[in-house]
Amino acid sequence: MNITTLPLAKAHMNIDGTADDELIELYLDAAESWLGAYIGKDLATIEPFPADLKLAVLKLAAFHYEAREAVAFGVAMNVAPYSVISIADSYRERWFGEDEVPADG
Repeated sequence: MNITTLPLAKAHMNIDGTADDELIELYLDAAESWLGAYIGKDLATIEPFPADLKLAVLKLAAFHYEAREAVAFGVAMNVAPYSVISIADSYRERWFGEDEVPADG
């Protein structure tokens, strides 16, 4: 999708060097996929792309970069940080359990 760039993500995470570039690209792709699925809309179709959604992608990629293990001791683990969920909720198309609204009203 490439909503964000590798240089922007590395700047967001304060990472110099290229050793983890492939891994960061993977996390960016995964963050974009997850966010699109969460809001129910292909991110590539959103024009212009809002800055807060771009920030959500960066935050989610950074979260996955830092929390690489399936478990952590002494901290609460989430699928995504609250700040990402908070941003994404305002763009969410449909909530679980909602009925479809008829086209005519």
